[in-house]
Amino acid sequence: MNKKIEEGVVFSILSFITMIVVIPTLLIIGYILLKGIGTINWEFLTAMPRQGMRAGGIYPAIIGTLYLVIGTILFALPLGVGSGIYLTEYAKQGMLSRIIRLAILNLAGVPSVVYGLFGLGLFVLFLGFGSSILAGSLTLACLILPIVITASEEALKSVPISYREASLALGASKWQTIQNVVLPHAMPGILTGAILGIGRAAGETAPILLTVAAFFLPRLPKSLFDQVMALPYHLYIISTQVPNMPEEIKYGTALVLLGIVGLFYMIATSIRIKFKISNRA
Repeated sequence: MNKKIEEGVVFSILSFITMIVVIPTLLIIGYILLKGIGTINWEFLTAMPRQGMRAGGIYPAIIGTLYLVIGTILFALPLGVGSGIYLTEYAKQGMLSRIIRLAILNLAGVPSVVYGLFGLGLFVLFLGFGSSILAGSLTLACLILPIVITASEEALKSVPISYREASLALGASKWQTIQNVVLPHAMPGILTGAILGIGRAAGETAPILLTVAAFFLPRLPKSLFDQVMALPYHLYIISTQVPNMPEEIKYGTALVLLGIVGLFYMIATSIRIKFKISNRA
């Protein structure tokens, strides 16, 4: 009886803590939705900005954000997963590997503005990419890389050793085992890290400000070396730097940014569910 009471108390406490986190988030999203939904129309989503961003739409900022997020994923996901595979499957478990893991964890807590300055110094100035989509994507990839590496490593560790032993006993090589046995079972966890990385990359302002974003650029990029408008920086500018900006435009822009992040979340989650179902089958 005492155990049931303890379990009930713990469950109630955990439920309360969960509600403390969930309810404010829902209230924020609901408030933005309420204030910004009236602004969302076809012109707002597909037109170029006019009159110093007080009129027209946010189409260049939407396209720029999509380019940056896709570029970030293309750079960060293969490198992060590859690093996780090396640390889990190939690296000797000793002092050096512990130092590397500690460094990765520390990098996850570095402020985004520091990554922005790093990207400015390395990609924009030293490598000569200039303020461009390429420089911004590489900087954001560095930003989310620790998250992807950590999630990939934990996902790979969660795959039972018996799966590896069975594959090796059947004559498969180590890489064949990783490719055909370990990775498919670890993919849902790896995609969780990718989802977290997408959310952070899509909402960052400082790295974008220092490496790629333009204040007002009513045109679409033509190459990886072009500047772009991006929704996080655009939202910052219209909220703090543009006087007499209509309030509905601010909330409409925030709502579109939430929608883009949610879209990438849904895509990654659907892929994750697909892998889970295929693994069970």
